[in-house]
Amino acid sequence: MNRRYLFVLPDLGEGLPDAEIVEWAVPVGATVALDAPLVSMETAKAVVDVPSPCSGVLVKIYGQKGDVIETGKALAEFELDDGPQRAQGFDSGHQHSTSPVVSEESREAPDAGSVVGAVTVSAQVENEPVLQSGGYKAVPAVRALAKKLAVALSDVQASGAAGQITLQDVHRAAQTKLPPRQEPISPVPSEPQRLGQAEPLRGMRRTMARAMAQAHAQIVPTTLTEDAAIHRWAEDEDLSVRLIRAMVFASARVPALNAWFDGEQLTRTLHQSVHIGLAIDTDEGLFVAKLADAQAKSASQLRAEIARLRQLAQARELGPAALSGYTVMLSNFGVYAGRYATPVILSPCVAILAAGRARVAAVPVLGAIAAQRILPLSLTFDHRACTGGEAARFLAALLEDLGRKD
Repeated sequence: MNRRYLFVLPDLGEGLPDAEIVEWAVPVGATVALDAPLVSMETAKAVVDVPSPCSGVLVKIYGQKGDVIETGKALAEFELDDGPQRAQGFDSGHQHSTSPVVSEESREAPDAGSVVGAVTVSAQVENEPVLQSGGYKAVPAVRALAKKLAVALSDVQASGAAGQITLQDVHRAAQTKLPPRQEPISPVPSEPQRLGQAEPLRGMRRTMARAMAQAHAQIVPTTLTEDAAIHRWAEDEDLSVRLIRAMVFASARVPALNAWFDGEQLTRTLHQSVHIGLAIDTDEGLFVAKLADAQAKSASQLRAEIARLRQLAQARELGPAALSGYTVMLSNFGVYAGRYATPVILSPCVAILAAGRARVAAVPVLGAIAAQRILPLSLTFDHRACTGGEAARFLAALLEDLGRKD
């Protein structure tokens, strides 16, 4: 008796609405085993290898490379074989919507509404078959990324177990192809941009567009600007570390900006710990990564954590926990250009600090004019949750700490 199973796209990570097809691991008509690689999907947070939910023949797919599939919508259809199928209710940690069985002869479902298998989002995919072609071991998501970045697998130095190539290995190989940078420049596109042609936003850029639209609709932003005097700093002072330290200092003095606000319930939550939402610019789009417990970290620990988060963002290896839970936000756009800005707050946060490019300016000092180094700051806050006085006192505390020699 032939049995058909309709597989819908599972939730690949904490309520993500959709995902983009990167590459099918098996063609239509091929036999696939339970938990074997089926398709690579790109979400706003990672490239995910989705395993097969059953064993049988792949008879139909509901999208090609580049197509966006909504969570809970049809992804693939199988003709089940008589081999072992996933027991109903087996929990491997990734839920998906109930998917009906479609059959000319039977309505029996092997796994209607159960979980999907060990969906992996890390750089190294374990406990899952690895495709080996041309002598190189790599899961489909890694091969797809290498193709996207125009990196030959023969040029990649594998760091995974048993010689397996990881996502990070591919990113590292792609970086070595670029000329060394002397100064910060605009990100180099990972693939040629088709000028003059409309093209849909993919992955992180699509999610970023949604988040910006939501922020514009939900938040009442007001921005204060001021210049911080940093002429007393050492030449090798770490700007990002000093900004974070100043935010910790200001949050202790004015807790109202280290807070969350619920616009529907009209509730405010003040936080004792300072979790910095660090805006990280990448070729794929903007990530906001959580630098947790900044108040408990030394300068060297902060520097190491900033470097770690940037590396993970570039490699698309930031997990859901690292992309949420921050209590106040920071954007250091001045490494590229610009003085002041109106940075966007992402709910439920109520404040974001933006730092522009430091410069030397003529400033009045004791009735005379002196050349001093200054840092332009822009503080945007949600006026529903904070008063102008609270924001101004927070900014004053920032200026006080940034004005110190060390």
